[in-house]
Amino acid sequence: MSIITLLTDFGTDDEYVGLMKGMILSINPSATIVDITHQIDRQDIIQAAFTIFSGYQYFPDGTVHLVVVDPGVGTERGLLALKLENHFFIAPDNGVLTLLFNEKKVSSLNLINNSTYFKASESRTFHGRDIIAPVGAHIANGLEIDELGPEIDVQNIVCLDNLGARCTENGDLKGEVVAIDHFGNLITNIKSEQLTECLPAGPREEIRIRIRSNVINGLSETYASVGSNTPLALIGSRGYLEIAINRGNAAQHLNAEKGENVWVVL
Repeated sequence: MSIITLLTDFGTDDEYVGLMKGMILSINPSATIVDITHQIDRQDIIQAAFTIFSGYQYFPDGTVHLVVVDPGVGTERGLLALKLENHFFIAPDNGVLTLLFNEKKVSSLNLINNSTYFKASESRTFHGRDIIAPVGAHIANGLEIDELGPEIDVQNIVCLDNLGARCTENGDLKGEVVAIDHFGNLITNIKSEQLTECLPAGPREEIRIRIRSNVINGLSETYASVGSNTPLALIGSRGYLEIAINRGNAAQHLNAEKGENVWVVL
């Protein structure tokens, strides 16, 4: 069984997602197609980078992941085929795969330029349908990614800088909100491990999390660990620090947006 995942900023109002699936199935009729999400905020490469990084590991070996958040579609930006151990990724060369390169050993990284595996007449504005979908379907059928184009060094592709949280000179941990989910939870780029690596050892209840003019004391285990409409911080299912409101919407309650700075201090 071949599995192909889709992660895009297309939404579901238009035909774009359905046409990608049709292209995949015309080449690989037995493929199982899984929608990770099509609700990435428009052209938000950073949000997409964190979403694919935290999500791909829940799929079996051999899965082909198609990432289409591509504000540079039709320009000279390249398209990449990445094999990371036993997972495959097809995406534009715009930094959306940045976090994966720090995860595990890269098995192969190739520039996609062999039009044999593209739709016969491609649109300059819809490479998701005409290049990424058919290429993904062929890989799921067993095509080796070195057939797609020349190998390329990681040093020669676009990588986004400063995606992760960092320790400051004062010994604080500084991150930012990189996504806001359907419930209004503020998802940061502060990994669980960084709370141990960066901050001095101490009880978790002594940690303080600051965002805008708000201070949250301690880390909760669950969303229901505090009273209704009360702010809390916890390590969410993605493995990153989240700021939430029990039975409420943290983004609205705290008047917070993506890009807001978040500090963790002892």
